[in-house]
Amino acid sequence: MHDPVAGTLMLLALLWLSAKVGGELAVRLRLPAVTGELAVGLTLTVLHRSWTAFPDVAASPATELLGGLGVVVLMFAVGLESTVPQMLKVGLASLRVALIGVVLPMAAGLAGAWLLLPAGTPLVLDLFIGACLCATSIGISAQVLRERGASDSVEGRIIVGAAVVDDVLGLLVLVAVSGMVGTASGGPAGPKLAWTLALALGFLAAALSLGRLVAPHLFSLANRFRGEQVLLPLGLGFAFLLAWLGSLAGLASIVGAYAAGLILEPAHIVDLERREQHTLVDLVHPLVTVLSPLFFVLMGAKVDPLALFRPATLGLAVLLALLGVAGKLLAGLGGGRGVRAAVVGWGMVPRGEVGLIFVAAGAQLHMNGAPLLSADAQAGVIGALLLTTVAGPVGLGWVLRMQKTEQQA
Repeated sequence: MHDPVAGTLMLLALLWLSAKVGGELAVRLRLPAVTGELAVGLTLTVLHRSWTAFPDVAASPATELLGGLGVVVLMFAVGLESTVPQMLKVGLASLRVALIGVVLPMAAGLAGAWLLLPAGTPLVLDLFIGACLCATSIGISAQVLRERGASDSVEGRIIVGAAVVDDVLGLLVLVAVSGMVGTASGGPAGPKLAWTLALALGFLAAALSLGRLVAPHLFSLANRFRGEQVLLPLGLGFAFLLAWLGSLAGLASIVGAYAAGLILEPAHIVDLERREQHTLVDLVHPLVTVLSPLFFVLMGAKVDPLALFRPATLGLAVLLALLGVAGKLLAGLGGGRGVRAAVVGWGMVPRGEVGLIFVAAGAQLHMNGAPLLSADAQAGVIGALLLTTVAGPVGLGWVLRMQKTEQQA
């Protein structure tokens, strides 16, 4: 009798075991574990291309689902380690870092595309490539910060806050570029930009203000439940609800999950935590450990390794990656006095899933009957995203380790 779930079970066993092995090898090389998990994903794709009987990780719906859940749970856990008042204290610093981290990388991407793409390339393509470089993947940096015990530091909160602002600004840039080439819905880009901005800002304001008013009453009511193990299901349900509402508002679902973690301050759930003798952070941590590696392996598996070694695409990828890293490192200076600029800058470097979302959107855009992104241009951009995704955690782990060594000395 054929079991329809058996193939998925085999695939998940492969992913979890290979992710753990890759993470262990990275740690032994003094690299963040996520670097090994990304490399494992890329290796699995190479194996599939070489031997078609090997599972196609990137095309698996089960991997896609669990990887998506992994990054949502990860961002919820990161949000739980901070509070709204703490984020407000670094609000201006996060805004400065985000603005610099959008303007400089986008200008650098424009320059790189202008230098390497063929003459006559439409300006809108250069703008789109610049938009891909202004994105920030907070999921990767958040994991490195957690590994190094720095997620609740001032720099950690600035990085997360700036990445949330980056999501909003990057979305607006993407909408603007889509409006320039003509989206399926049509209409002028101006009103659509205004509506997107209003919707995104309205969601964040409502989530952080109304959510803080509703959450205490919700969890106070839940404390009257007679059943056991109430805290974790309610916490996750609250996080997934805000993640879904965030996606309806046009934001990445991880923004809503992070907002849910911020809202659930310790004072709101202290009675349930005392009753169950565990904090919500302690209960969520095993889920992060289990699910987040699947997300990072999936990200690595989605990159076409063969396209990276074509001379034209490799040159474009390397140049865009260097320019993108330089722009984000300069953005770290926006943190202000007393803030470790190198930590903030490297924390903003990874593009990861946010950049890949941008590329996927660009692949669906057409200008004059032809795709906006040619195959070589798409491969070059994906290559740059991969390089920054690997360079980010490596650089962030290195500066955190060096500064810890200096403090101990």
